Amino acid sequence: MLVIHARIAPQNTCDAELELTFEARSKSRLRCFTTSGEEVGLFLERGQPALADGECLQAKDGRIVRVRAKAEPLLHVTCASPFELMRAAYHLGNRHVALQLGDGWLRLPDDYVLKAMLEQLGATVEAVQAPYQPEQGAYGGGHHHSHHGDEEFNYGPRLHQFGVRK
Repeated sequence: MLVIHARIAPQNTCDAELELTFEARSKSRLRCFTTSGEEVGLFLERGQPALADGECLQAKDGRIVRVRAKAEPLLHVTCASPFELMRAAYHLGNRHVALQLGDGWLRLPDDYVLKAMLEQLGATVEAVQAPYQPEQGAYGGGHHHSHHGDEEFNYGPRLHQFGVRK
């Protein structure tokens, strides 16, 4: 089994490739297979962003492995105007749907309920097979909790002061 613990800077060449869906690229612990069929065990640092298309990893034996985003069933959304597209994104955001953003379009995992909602809003929705790389979100990285004694994340709430009271 090819064991991988580290993300590395992009490389010009690689020894193997992993073709993974977005869900698989989001996991820090994963058993998968290279495109040539070799078994792989991913043991990456928790709380990191999903692996991106083209990102490189280094196996314990020194080999370089490139990640490829696998095509998956998505909804490709377009609208007659930028306002209508923004409105569609707003309603999807209210449902905490991760979105891939493009110039004049949105993509999201195929879901018949969301497809019906978007069509009711006047959007044009097309089923496609494509790699999926949604936005990471405003706060980036992973989800963190404060733990007593964990100085890096051991902080209390902060209030923003908009004026000084005398």
